[in-house]
Amino acid sequence: MLRCESARVCVDSVSRRREVRVPFAILNRSSANPILTRRDIPDVPPRIVDVSSVFNPGAAFWRGRYFLLLRVQTRGRETVLMVAESGDGERFSVRPSIVNIDGLESVGARIFHVYDPRLTAIDDCVYVVFAADTDGGCRLGIARTVDFESFELVSFGANDDVRNGVLFPERLNGRFVRLERPNRVALDSGVTTGSEIVLAASDDLVDWEPVGSVMTGRWHYWDELIGSGPPPVKTREGWLHVYHGVATHLNAGIYQAGVVLLDLHDPTKVIARGRNNILEPRELYEHVGQVPNVVFPSGMIVEGFDAEGFARADSVVRLYYGAADTVVGLATSTIAELIDACRE
Repeated sequence: MLRCESARVCVDSVSRRREVRVPFAILNRSSANPILTRRDIPDVPPRIVDVSSVFNPGAAFWRGRYFLLLRVQTRGRETVLMVAESGDGERFSVRPSIVNIDGLESVGARIFHVYDPRLTAIDDCVYVVFAADTDGGCRLGIARTVDFESFELVSFGANDDVRNGVLFPERLNGRFVRLERPNRVALDSGVTTGSEIVLAASDDLVDWEPVGSVMTGRWHYWDELIGSGPPPVKTREGWLHVYHGVATHLNAGIYQAGVVLLDLHDPTKVIARGRNNILEPRELYEHVGQVPNVVFPSGMIVEGFDAEGFARADSVVRLYYGAADTVVGLATSTIAELIDACRE
């Protein structure tokens, strides 16, 4: 039998070994998670009453306030957008009104759902890239706002079945650029999805043309099917981009988040791409809901930039995500930690 002294030394040694083995969390979930649930959505009769879910928000820090543009699903499985506002980026108040995009009613297509908005601030506007389900497939639309009160349609895609569009926060070579995900993969359910992120460019935010492929899914691993998450962030190391990946080789698809670093001058060039995911379903609210086993990154706010517009390495990053297509989660990290994760 060990003496107490020896036992204490052994216990201390085991404790130290256990401390070393504790994995470092690239993203730390908020203790307030989920930060928004259906109970936080005010009724706006007759369309919005006792909603089913709220998820996949776009995010922006605008004029000293944190804003989320929420995907809200009604009891009739109708999707609408609503605005939430915060002073600290964690405790949000949802406005009792539905976002109306002026001009959307005149696009000449029957629209079933408007959803998954991504927000990018350029100059004096916040641009919203959103997905819209039509008879011909998914289309990407772009709207803009200056006050999160009124929204004006800028453009609406005519032909391509495409989703997960995110606008870069500045022009490259004088042109607007965005990442998007063509829907070319047919699932057994009949739904089309995608396994490739491509770069597109435009002179006017209306007419878009493909520039080239950025990256594809990695079969047999965590990101077989992929799509962009929040818009890219400019860093000294490159464009930092969080994307989602789906593992389909398991019994059910598992949605996770990963990170990639793209060349500052040519974003079709991948500098580094993380081997592992940076966020995966682990909490009950991520496992259980309308669509089980989902973390879907859609909004990101970076706290600090230098005088030349680059995100500082020590900047706090707030990542907003949909969990199980039912609630909204928040996880935090830093620019340096996410860049390190690209190069793991």
